[in-house]
Amino acid sequence: MLIERSLHPQFLSNTYLVAPGLRDQTPRAAIFIDAGGPVGPLLDAAERLHLRPTHLLLTHHHYDHVCEAARLRSHYPELVVLMHPAELAMLEEEIGARPLAPDATIEVEGLEVRALHTPGHTAGMLSFHIRDRHDGQEAVFTGDTLFKGSVGGVHASGHTTFADLRHSIMERLMGLSREVVIYPGHAEPTTVGAEWEENPFIRRWRGLEGGQPRPCLALGKEAELVLLARDYDGGTKAWVRWPDGKDDILPGSRVEVR
Repeated sequence: MLIERSLHPQFLSNTYLVAPGLRDQTPRAAIFIDAGGPVGPLLDAAERLHLRPTHLLLTHHHYDHVCEAARLRSHYPELVVLMHPAELAMLEEEIGARPLAPDATIEVEGLEVRALHTPGHTAGMLSFHIRDRHDGQEAVFTGDTLFKGSVGGVHASGHTTFADLRHSIMERLMGLSREVVIYPGHAEPTTVGAEWEENPFIRRWRGLEGGQPRPCLALGKEAELVLLARDYDGGTKAWVRWPDGKDDILPGSRVEVR
C-alpha cells in the first residue's frame, strides 16, 4: 500500500493519498482521505507516481477536514466524494458529496475499503479500514476518534457521547489486528498494538490504570477529573465525571484541578 500524507501547519490535520502497492509504472487508481491539509503536495505526488484519484473519502464534516475538498474536485472533476449521511447534512459548503452508508465496503483497484462507523466526536464519524489485496498491508484512518496517545473529544459540532466514543475505540478500532497502522486525522501515525499498550485512555478502560478521581472545575462547573493526558497538539485531553455520574472528554485547558 502506498500512502502519502500532507499535514496542515496550523490545524495539524492530515490529508492522505492512498494507492495500491503495485511496483510497475502502470497508471493506477487512488483515493484521498480527508481534505484538511494542503493538497498541493499530494497533487504533485499523484502526478509523479502515475496515480488516478477516483474517490475522496471524508471522515466527518469539520472544517479542518474538508476545507480543501473543493480544490480536489476542481482538479479532478470526476472525483467521487463520499461521507456518512449525518455528516453530509452538516456541511457548510457544497462540495458535491454523496452519502456513504456506515459499514459499507467499496473496492478501488485492489484496495478494499470498509467504512467503520465510529461515532463520538461526531454522530456520523467514519474510520476507513483499508486492506491492500496486492501486498496484504492493512491501515485504518481514524479521523478524530483516536490519535497517537489520545482520543477525540465529545464537545465539537455534531458530537454524541463518551459512551459512543469508548465503544468506537474499544470495540471497533481495538478489534482490528495489532499490526494495523493507524493514520489519525491529526498528527503522527501509530499502530493498534501500540495504542492498546500505551494509550492512557485505553489502558484506563482496560482496568490497567487506577487512581481516584480528583475534584475539579470543568467548563466552570463542579466535576471530577478521572484522567488528564497529553494530546496530539502538545496540550492535554481530560476525562471528567459530572455529579450525575456521566463521563465526558474535554480539552484539558477547560479543566481546573481543585
